[in-house]
Amino acid sequence: MHAINIISGISMIGVLIGTAALIILLSVFNGLEKTILAMYSNFSPEIRIQAKVGKTFNPDTPYLKLLQKDKTILSYAEVLQDKVVVKYGERTFIATMMGVSGGFLNNPGLDSTIMDGSFSLHAGDIPAAVIGITVKYMLSIDIRNAAAPLQIFGPKRGNVISINPADEFIPGYITPVGVFQVQPEFDGMVITPIEFARQIFDEPNRVSYINLNYTKGTNLNKVQADIQEKLGHQYVVKSRSQQNTALYKTLNFEKWAIFMILAFVIVIAAFNIIGSLTMLVIEKRKDIAILTSLGANKQLIQGIFFVEGMMISLIGCAVGILLGYAVCILQQYYGLVKVNANIAVANNAYPIDIRSGDFVLVFVTVLAISLLASAISARLSIKGLDDIKQDL
Repeated sequence: MHAINIISGISMIGVLIGTAALIILLSVFNGLEKTILAMYSNFSPEIRIQAKVGKTFNPDTPYLKLLQKDKTILSYAEVLQDKVVVKYGERTFIATMMGVSGGFLNNPGLDSTIMDGSFSLHAGDIPAAVIGITVKYMLSIDIRNAAAPLQIFGPKRGNVISINPADEFIPGYITPVGVFQVQPEFDGMVITPIEFARQIFDEPNRVSYINLNYTKGTNLNKVQADIQEKLGHQYVVKSRSQQNTALYKTLNFEKWAIFMILAFVIVIAAFNIIGSLTMLVIEKRKDIAILTSLGANKQLIQGIFFVEGMMISLIGCAVGILLGYAVCILQQYYGLVKVNANIAVANNAYPIDIRSGDFVLVFVTVLAISLLASAISARLSIKGLDDIKQDL
C-alpha cells in the first residue's frame, strides 16, 4: 500500500512538473516572439506594397496619391532599395542602401534601435545616413568625425561596359550621424534620404516599396485586401508576417516542437498512473469481488478507478498551472533568469508574455491524456473479475 501511494505521488509530480514546464516555456516563447517581432517592426511595416514583376514601380498613380490622404495611416514611406559599395578610408563593404522618404521617421520605435548618435536623415540642410552596426564594424566608422564621410557607389542603369570599373558606378558622399542595431539582416544597411538614393541609383521617380503603418485598432486584414483589390494584380500587398515568412515559420516551429516534446513527457507521467492503478487493482482484488457480490456492477467499479486516475492527473495539472503562472509572474517582475544573447530586452531578462489561450491549451492537453490513461486503468479493474469472484 505504501509503494502504491509513492508511485501515485510520483505520477502526480510528473504531471505537475510537465504542466508547469509547458506554461513557462510557452510564455517564454511568446515573450521572445513578441520581442523579436517588435524589433522587426521598426523596419518591417504593417503593410508593404511592391511590384509583382520587377524591382521598382512608379508611385505616381491616382490611387496611391489618394491613399496618402487616408487619416488612419500613421506613416506613408516611399523606399528605394538596392545593393551598393560603401567605402570609408581604405576599407570597402557591400551593403544594402535604403533610401526613404520623410514618412519613414514617423515610426516611434526607431529611436530604440539607436546604439550611437541619432536617427536623423539630415544634418542641417545636408543629407545624412544612419548605418547598421555591421557596417560600422566592418568599416571602422567614426560617426563623430564629420570630416570623413562615407563614399557610396551605386551601379549605373543599363549595360555599361568600360575598361575602367569606376565608370560602371555612380559615386556619392554622405555623412553618417547614427548607428542602429536590430537583427543581422538589417544591420548591414545604410539608410539615407530617398533623394540621395535616387542620385546613386539614377532612379528619378520609381520606388522599390511603399511602406504603410496604421493607427492602433485598424483592421489590417481588411485594409490589405482592400488595397490589393484597388491596385490589381500588377502589385503585391504584403502583411508583416508575409514579409518575414521564414521568421514566423521558425518561431512557430520552435514553439510547437517544444510543446510536443513536453506533451510527450506528460504522456509518460500520466501513463505511470496506469502502473499505480494496476497495482492498486491487484491489491484490492478481494475488495472488488466483495463489492460486486453486494450488487456493484462493472460500470461502478470502473468509475471508482477512473475517478481516482483523473484525480491524480487533474490535481497535478491544477497545481502545475498555478506553479507555472507563479514562476512567470516572478520572471516578469524580477527577471530571475537572464538572457545570454545579443537582443535588447528589459534588464537582460528572458521576456515573458502570459496568454490565457496557453492555459486552456495546456489544460485540454493534460485532460485528454488523463482521460486516456484513466480509461485504460479503469478497464483493467474489471479484467478477470469473474475469476476473482470464484476464488473468493
